[in-house]
Amino acid sequence: MLITTSTSLEGYKITKQLGLVRGITVRSRSVVGNLAGSFMTIFGGKSAIYTELCEKTREEALQLMIKHGQEMGCNAIINMRYDANEVMSGLTEVLAYGTAVFVEKAS
Repeated sequence: MLITTSTSLEGYKITKQLGLVRGITVRSRSVVGNLAGSFMTIFGGKSAIYTELCEKTREEALQLMIKHGQEMGCNAIINMRYDANEVMSGLTEVLAYGTAVFVEKAS
């Protein structure tokens, strides 16, 4: 699966636009994780606990978007973006979205 944040893929011709694809996940950190994360903020610096949570959440949203694209029959996703919103305190929604397309090598 080819994925780009651009509106086109260099070296490829878009032959069919299939529409919007998305992957959404909602995550929270456990009480223990929140306590450890809060403790780390007292001293400042990088918060490995929250960084790991964000990375895993974005990857999950990305994989769900790819699965949605495969179900639609695309072989590429263009104009891919992430969005994140706090649903409630400690609960975050991450959305990966883009445009599903079918591409062929340009001649």
